[in-house]
Amino acid sequence: MREKNAWVLLMLLLAGVVLGGFVGSLAEAAPMFSWLGFGESFGLASPLVLNLGILEITFGFSLRITVSGLIGMALAVLVYRWL
Repeated sequence: MREKNAWVLLMLLLAGVVLGGFVGSLAEAAPMFSWLGFGESFGLASPLVLNLGILEITFGFSLRITVSGLIGMALAVLVYRWL
């Protein structure tokens, strides 16, 4: 039996989220599939700025979870189990 690599799962999950988000953004224009784009955003509303005089660092993070992104992640896990 082959040992499965965690990096493969991570890459498949990232691909599932990206493709799911893309499908969700396309589906928002179609009235019948607009539910695929339904989701919520989490993160910092405005970025944090750390000004050290000679160096300025900006921290920011935002995550948008949509129905299509969750479907993409579920399909990625199924593909991983199939491999």
